[in-house]
Amino acid sequence: MEYSIRQLADLAGISTRTLRYYDEVKLLSPSRISPTGYRIYSEAEVDRLQQILFYRALGISIHEIKSILLDPNYDELKALENHYHKLLEQKDELELMIENIVSTLAAKKGEIKMSDGEKFKGLKRQLLEENEQQYGKEIRQTYGEDVINQSYQKFNNLDEKSFHQMKDLEEEILDKLAHAMESGNPCGQQGLEVAQLHRQWLEYTWSSYSKEAHAGLAMMYLADERFIAYYDQAVKQGATTFLSEAIRCYTGQLEHK
Repeated sequence: MEYSIRQLADLAGISTRTLRYYDEVKLLSPSRISPTGYRIYSEAEVDRLQQILFYRALGISIHEIKSILLDPNYDELKALENHYHKLLEQKDELELMIENIVSTLAAKKGEIKMSDGEKFKGLKRQLLEENEQQYGKEIRQTYGEDVINQSYQKFNNLDEKSFHQMKDLEEEILDKLAHAMESGNPCGQQGLEVAQLHRQWLEYTWSSYSKEAHAGLAMMYLADERFIAYYDQAVKQGATTFLSEAIRCYTGQLEHK
């Protein structure tokens, strides 16, 4: 079956302008142009558009989608299976968020009383979601899907006491990082102490620790403006560089000064 641009737009619930844009950027072109100059789309383009809209629903950019679909190793069946599992994950997250918001609203109205455990469960989910939105792509490319999923699972399984210990340790790292910077030596005793605390903090979520992975994370901190902004703003300018060097000294990737 063939569709005009208007028919395909109506079928997919998008605008004809969007289809024209996809054609302009060589993401989705019509199968042919009619003698009267109209774009005509076939079943193949319908399937491709479905894939594009799946990826868009997952928040993937047009540029990234184009790279994925043009990859000679692209496997449509595998892609559909991945879409399915990711949407199930989003469904679970949304249902939990909705449940938490409904409970919070009811608690604010005095209709129910939320336990600290219920509040804590929603907070962990929120932190995971924020981390995924900010750094999900980079950390998955660096460490792989399985490692990140295991890390998320370990974080999800933290009890309330461990969760608060992890948050307290995060504050301690920032505080001691500020003091260690005064020494000017990331490989000194204070710098190495900060790196050791950073390792302890990671072990709340990492399924296993390795010096290589720790040093790799330190290098990723320096390569990403978002990490630099976090540590430099939380402590002071240069904090990210100091922490990265301290970790590399601790893991033996940088000679002690």
